[in-house]
Amino acid sequence: MTSEQKKKILVIEDDSIIARLLEHRLTRSGYEVAVESNGKTGLEAIASKRPDLVLLDIVLPEMDGFAVLRELNEKKITPALPVVVISNSGQPVEVDRILDMGACDYLVKVNFSPQGVLEKVKKCLSHNY
Repeated sequence: MTSEQKKKILVIEDDSIIARLLEHRLTRSGYEVAVESNGKTGLEAIASKRPDLVLLDIVLPEMDGFAVLRELNEKKITPALPVVVISNSGQPVEVDRILDMGACDYLVKVNFSPQGVLEKVKKCLSHNY
């Protein structure tokens, strides 16, 4: 992957350990990665950095992931911008709500592996969802 083709991924995650893990794995896989730790700065970074994909936590300071998704929908940014939601909950009602709000996929924190994240990122970037 040349630098001209390098896809940009924005990770919006307030757990610094998870954020660093994702950043490290995605960078090693050839992606350009930026990290924001709250929903408000994450939304600002979406506008300024123009990422190709967003990994979005739901429970965030200042503005939660639902509010970020709602804003992206209102501004008609999704589904053109793929969003993979990362959450502590795998409740079907929450998963359905997130997918209905325009997310391309969903990961439960306790169940995901770095390889699983990469697979979902690749799938969403290719728009096969």
